[in-house]
Amino acid sequence: MHRMTDSEFESAVEEALGCIPERFLDALENVAVVVEDEPNDYHLETLEEPDCLGASVCDNELLGLYDGVSLPDRADGYDSDVPDVITVFKGPHERCFGSRAEIVEEIGKTVVHEIGHYFGIDDARLYEMGY
Repeated sequence: MHRMTDSEFESAVEEALGCIPERFLDALENVAVVVEDEPNDYHLETLEEPDCLGASVCDNELLGLYDGVSLPDRADGYDSDVPDVITVFKGPHERCFGSRAEIVEEIGKTVVHEIGHYFGIDDARLYEMGY
């Protein structure tokens, strides 16, 4: 298992966001991207909700989670006072992938996967696309 400093991991997430085409980043409205060490009970419970679009999972480890209302599901008058949140989890990435290069690659996939949920793409389609 390879360990990254918090700063290295956060930089890898920022780098992954920097690789997203600008037209997609510009379309993200009121979305926060955060890094957490581990998923908490709320994150894990969210996965059990029937309307959960999904999350990035590896060997029963939660790598990332989109918590919000996807773009296609937003109705007129959608209240965006509270931002949607994409969370990328450091500990699960470190446990699931053996090298820094593998972790960084998977962070990129996780970020794309969770942004995909914002646009309404479900897990099955994201996995077909390699994310």
